[in-house]
Amino acid sequence: MVGGYLSGIFASSPIGPLQTHMKQVVKCVRQLVPFLEAVIVDDKAKRDEYHKLIVDHEHKADDLKKELRLQLPTSLFMPIDRRDMLEILAMQDGVAGKVRDVAGIIAGRDMQIPEPMIEGYRKLVETCVEACEQALTAISELDELIETGFDNAERKRISNMLVELDATEHDTDVMVGDLYDQLMAIEDQLNPISAIFLYRVLDRTAAIADRAQQVGSRLQLTLAR
Repeated sequence: MVGGYLSGIFASSPIGPLQTHMKQVVKCVRQLVPFLEAVIVDDKAKRDEYHKLIVDHEHKADDLKKELRLQLPTSLFMPIDRRDMLEILAMQDGVAGKVRDVAGIIAGRDMQIPEPMIEGYRKLVETCVEACEQALTAISELDELIETGFDNAERKRISNMLVELDATEHDTDVMVGDLYDQLMAIEDQLNPISAIFLYRVLDRTAAIADRAQQVGSRLQLTLAR
């Protein structure tokens, strides 16, 4: 009886499933690069193929999120607070959701990126992927942190990773600002509806890195407890 009670309190760590979820999210994010290349060369078959992959990866991430929520222990002695785990999970899931939104708008409206914006937008997408990979790297270090008993040196190492993530997200803010300026310069040459949706695409794309940075910020708060 006592053993069963204690095993319920000292539940197995949910860190592994959280990391698995973030890995699935990053798989989704990475598909945005070849998706964009197909859009640039106007290969609709390839574009739609990568769009489907993005949706499939996002659905898998959503399934993992639901499974983790259902299985997350309610015991008192988890290595990381349950509320923190749920908030990190929700933010991770938001990353995949923004990728799905971007691909869905572009494919659904058969959009093209205006020529003057292609290189800047390509760089924005690549940097968003980099931000998500940095967030995954930090999340992947949680095992080591717990094994060391939240050692100060390990905390500092993860904190340094999160500083790099903040810097990458700031880079995307600068990039999207430049792209807004480029779009404003040519918007009178575009169909007004197309211009509106291009602004929406830029906003959703920048939000990918923003959500990744939020994962890092929540993790930073968790480490500070």
